[in-house]
Amino acid sequence: MLAKRMTIMLVVTGVVLGLIFGYKAVGNYFMNQYFDNMPVPTISITENVVTEQEWSRSLTTIGTFKPKNGAILTAQATGILHHIHFENGQQVKRGERLFSLDTEVDDAERLRIAAVLENAQRELRRLEPLVDEQNVSQADVERAQNQVNQAQAALAAQDALIRQKTPRAPFDGVLGIRQVNIGQFITAGTELVSIVSFDPIFLQFTVVEKQLSNVYVGMQITAAADAYPNQIFNGQVVAIEPSVRESTRTIEIQAEFPNAEHLLRPGMFARVNLPLGEARHVTVIPKTSVQFNPFGNLVYLIQAEGDSLKVTQRLIRTGQEQGDMIEVLDGLAVGDRIASSGLLKLRNGSAVRINTDPSVQPTTNLHPTPENR
Repeated sequence: MLAKRMTIMLVVTGVVLGLIFGYKAVGNYFMNQYFDNMPVPTISITENVVTEQEWSRSLTTIGTFKPKNGAILTAQATGILHHIHFENGQQVKRGERLFSLDTEVDDAERLRIAAVLENAQRELRRLEPLVDEQNVSQADVERAQNQVNQAQAALAAQDALIRQKTPRAPFDGVLGIRQVNIGQFITAGTELVSIVSFDPIFLQFTVVEKQLSNVYVGMQITAAADAYPNQIFNGQVVAIEPSVRESTRTIEIQAEFPNAEHLLRPGMFARVNLPLGEARHVTVIPKTSVQFNPFGNLVYLIQAEGDSLKVTQRLIRTGQEQGDMIEVLDGLAVGDRIASSGLLKLRNGSAVRINTDPSVQPTTNLHPTPENR
């Protein structure tokens, strides 16, 4: 009786387990069938055609404008500031008087020294004829000459002191904002005003050492400044630093730009373009078309299959970049259709449709000038 019950229990348990596993197997089968036969969604992308363009060989870098002459004038002597002879921001010529310190005491001392000099010269003139008559010795004349020399030196020193109390422009330039006021007691070393020359103006930039052979003194270059987005400035290389910076492996270059209208100011940022030779024909695509990977750069080639479009991955070799475009050295031919946006959604063999809306098309400008917001 016990054996019969065990048999019935095992049969029932087997039937229940069979139903469970059968249900699971049937469910997995129909789920796999659904996913295998599920329609693949069509991905919306934009496209570009591989083209050929003529590119001028050039090197682009960044730099900063520097004044050819620039200084902060400081007081050389101590005194009360008596007069200011300029307006802030005024353009001045070399030698123009800028400040006058009180020199009343110094002028009086100069008159005293001048009187001493006059007396010493008079005494020398009196003694010189007496030497020939042997009424005075040569030593007396030499002492008189020494007195004249000392008085002349004292007068020159006093004149230099008075000049130090009248600072002048050391070169043609534009003055900044004065740092002192009339009536202020000035000590030696006090900053008075800055002065900067604008025309011509220097541009300093760096290039990597491997490009050094392409740069030479007298080379014509161009530069653009953010303050004038639609204007290009022309200049030429005037100096090359003799040594390479070990930390960055770059070398500093100095160029000179005419600046008669004072558009360029010291400290302004510049984008520099150095021509490197004759133009060449290159195969180009937008940079947005490329998936940059450690193992290589990929594009998605668009191909027609019946009434639909599909993409195929293509490994390419790229070269130089210019603006929004990049050079293709190998892997594509002129006229090939490639995806230019939506690359993150694509896989090899994905079905696609082309979005022709101009507002979503990537830019293909060789010299983009984005707006500053």
